[in-house]
Amino acid sequence: MNIKFRLTLMSFLQFFVWGAWLITVGNYWFGTKQWSGAEFGAIFSTLGISSIIMPAITGIIADKWLNAERLYGILHIIGGLFIAYLPQVEDPSTFYWVIFGAMMCYMPTISLSNSVAYTILKNSDYDVIKVFPPIRVWGTVGFIVAMWITNLTGNKASVNMFYISAFAAFVLGAYSFTLPQCKPQNLIDEDATLTKKLGLDAFKLFGTYKMALFFIFSMFLGGALQLTNMYGDTYLSEFEKIPQYANSFVVKYSTIIMSISQISETLFILAIPFFLKRFGIKQVMLISMLAWVLRFGLFAYGDPAGGLWMIILSCIVYGMAFDFFNISGSLFVETTTSSRMRSSAQGLFMMMTNGFGAFFGGLISGKVIDTYYTVDGQRDWHGIWFAFAIYALIIAIAFAILFKHKHNPKDVENITH
Repeated sequence: MNIKFRLTLMSFLQFFVWGAWLITVGNYWFGTKQWSGAEFGAIFSTLGISSIIMPAITGIIADKWLNAERLYGILHIIGGLFIAYLPQVEDPSTFYWVIFGAMMCYMPTISLSNSVAYTILKNSDYDVIKVFPPIRVWGTVGFIVAMWITNLTGNKASVNMFYISAFAAFVLGAYSFTLPQCKPQNLIDEDATLTKKLGLDAFKLFGTYKMALFFIFSMFLGGALQLTNMYGDTYLSEFEKIPQYANSFVVKYSTIIMSISQISETLFILAIPFFLKRFGIKQVMLISMLAWVLRFGLFAYGDPAGGLWMIILSCIVYGMAFDFFNISGSLFVETTTSSRMRSSAQGLFMMMTNGFGAFFGGLISGKVIDTYYTVDGQRDWHGIWFAFAIYALIIAIAFAILFKHKHNPKDVENITH
């Protein structure tokens, strides 16, 4: 098989494993199991904890002792075992620990899949910058296909979505052992401190006002990032409790509606060079924050009939909200840190958004929804989404006022070619 096709298949399966349950687990939790919102928030916090702890540890293992493609396969197989066990779990506490185990295995495979692809492409004399993005796009396609399969087979609130995910994880785990070898690089100095090995030396950047502010805003926005993954599908499905919407397309195919968000994500990536060149890094980050306000606000006022356009527009806006901050934020780190610190700084950016942001966002949102927006098991979705929109608006206003960054066209030259 062509090496690009093989890596495309790896990327497809990487995110298929996640897409099979991530968006629909709320339906299973609230609809099938009838468990509480506060405990559900803790489930999504496992993504954050795993993103903080595991990528650096697995990075050290792959650098020193074990081929990256083998470590990648082992993690997927063990993670698949955890996911396959979830249907047997009958209480939220055990569910939390099993999901935690699965995420400790899965989250580091996201960065590992990139490392494996980069290494194999370089060893095969490919131009990574040119060849990798089309391969990575198929990861998003895999996520979307998994969502569609889960919905169209009637499994968006059943245990079968975990079996679909686990099966894909086992296939990917076995498949990764057939990939070209990615031997340990031994790039980490033997005399490097543990702090440096774990990439924590980038925390020194908090000593700079501008960088500290950027990372704090990254964390706050990271909290918003997981909210629609956590609650979006459940929100659409619970319209079935309102008689006039019970048999609507939105209720039956909520996961497919939610997949518009991922489709939009792939399309907005194409628009980023234009926006960065025209507006600059700070303005693009601000546009992302305002897009989050729209994302939540449109959900607050949407419905499956006259307000369907708001739900669909909210899903389209998600692409801008997600891509614009992630890519412009990454570019900001790239252009404002020294080459010695750059890799660690990028890791810290991901840690603040997908780690601390997801952790606090998951825990706090679950408790807030349970305490203020749930009465006798009925969730006030208008109030929930409106509160999230106000949260995003406060972040946007504070960012616009506090974060000072002058647009330098040279900073974005590389991404606009």
